[in-house]
Amino acid sequence: MGAENETVVATEVLTQLEEKKENAAVVDFKMVTFSLADKDYSIDIMHVKEIAKAGRFTFVPNTLPFVLGVYNLRGEIIPILDLRIFFNIEVPERVENKLENMLILSVDDQKFGVVVDKIDKVIGVQKSTIQPPHPLFGDINIKYIDGVVESNNRLYVLLDITRIFSSKESAEAISPGTNFDKAPKVSMQTQQTPQFQQAPAPQAAPKPQPQLQQKQAEAPKTQMDAVVQSGMVKSPADIAKGIAGVAKPAEESNESSADIKFISESLLTFKNFTVSSVNSSWVKHRYSEWTKETQKNQLQDSQEADEFLKPFWSPFTDTWWSKEYADAVSKVLPDNSAKQIIVWNPGCGKGTETYSLACILKQRYPEAKIRIYAQDIDLLTVSNAGLMSIPANLASDWYAPYLTKKANEEYTFNQEIKDSIMFEYHDCKHTNALPPVDIVFARDILSLLDENSQEAVVSDFIEKMKGNAVAIIGENEEMPDSFSFGENAVGTLVAYTKD
Repeated sequence: MGAENETVVATEVLTQLEEKKENAAVVDFKMVTFSLADKDYSIDIMHVKEIAKAGRFTFVPNTLPFVLGVYNLRGEIIPILDLRIFFNIEVPERVENKLENMLILSVDDQKFGVVVDKIDKVIGVQKSTIQPPHPLFGDINIKYIDGVVESNNRLYVLLDITRIFSSKESAEAISPGTNFDKAPKVSMQTQQTPQFQQAPAPQAAPKPQPQLQQKQAEAPKTQMDAVVQSGMVKSPADIAKGIAGVAKPAEESNESSADIKFISESLLTFKNFTVSSVNSSWVKHRYSEWTKETQKNQLQDSQEADEFLKPFWSPFTDTWWSKEYADAVSKVLPDNSAKQIIVWNPGCGKGTETYSLACILKQRYPEAKIRIYAQDIDLLTVSNAGLMSIPANLASDWYAPYLTKKANEEYTFNQEIKDSIMFEYHDCKHTNALPPVDIVFARDILSLLDENSQEAVVSDFIEKMKGNAVAIIGENEEMPDSFSFGENAVGTLVAYTKD
């Protein structure tokens, strides 16, 4: 009897294993799901390269309304398109530099960033469960829908990304004699719709009659449809290639790569300044200015290198901050209700930056205990930072609440500010035994490191940053291309967040 029971149990186990194998086999299609205007959509995961958050897009003139601009994705300039505008979905007024949810897509070897309301998750389904689209599904033209599929009681509209973004369809629509060297003027005027007017948000449609269905099929349902019907045959892929050309700085095509290399070598020799992805954009722009100002294409000595780099350094380097700059720093700092705020300030110099930062932090987080680890490789400077004399004029400036007068009538920072700072000799390239930090404040130091050290130090930033922490670097610096950060900008200041 026991043997019979064991046989039955073994049979049941085998059956369950077979069912599991069979269930696993049916998941032959994966899609990334997201929402537009509270409706569920999805894209074949094979087209999705990554998910990102960004908000600082470079505006490109003379492009269609759904093109938000271009974005530097680790050194690669890609166009950013808003799918909501593309599909004529009502979009709230955009806050400048607000971080947007983006899917980075690849179609026909061309990369795009598409902005959506919310990115949900990756779902695996069986291809056979994908149903053909119906004219009434979604608020977009049926030709852009690959199908609809249900998963966990939610219905997803599967977009045909290849059809939306590929050049193939527009190539078929090319009429003889079409010139692709220059894009024709774009007219969004269709029927009685004014030029460039965005259609109102789609409303729930009543059950249409056959004649109405035919009219709906003929009417443009996206801004791209309107463009095609008005004679503009380029697809987003074609537009993106044009944008890439527009986005390329004009001076880059005129400058000699050999001269830039020579400038880079001179900056390294004279000033230990490393030209890399951290600052290459600024260096190229500055080189163009420099050659126009001086009629020179080389740096002859340390003095010329100083002049070349003079506009690079962040405002108020080694000097006391103005109230305007202090307010700007305060605004870029995140909200944080922690009882203790930990800050890492490598490259603190003689201490004016650190003291100024301490005052701002006390103002920004009045209930928190502030702890700043201020480090530098100049032993004499960092040793004297705690003994710095304070000019009397600061007593009538925004620093006043944080100063106290000594017996000799000189001013110094109050004990709370002094106690919040730990000045120490340390090279940020070496291992740092710091606790997790809320803020990294490291203006301009990355450019004074070799490329390997830049990578190592930024990796250290990421390792030590808490989940809601920010890193602030030089105003003319960017994080190395090999890292992905979120960005929050206030004026020229950028706070980088862990992606």
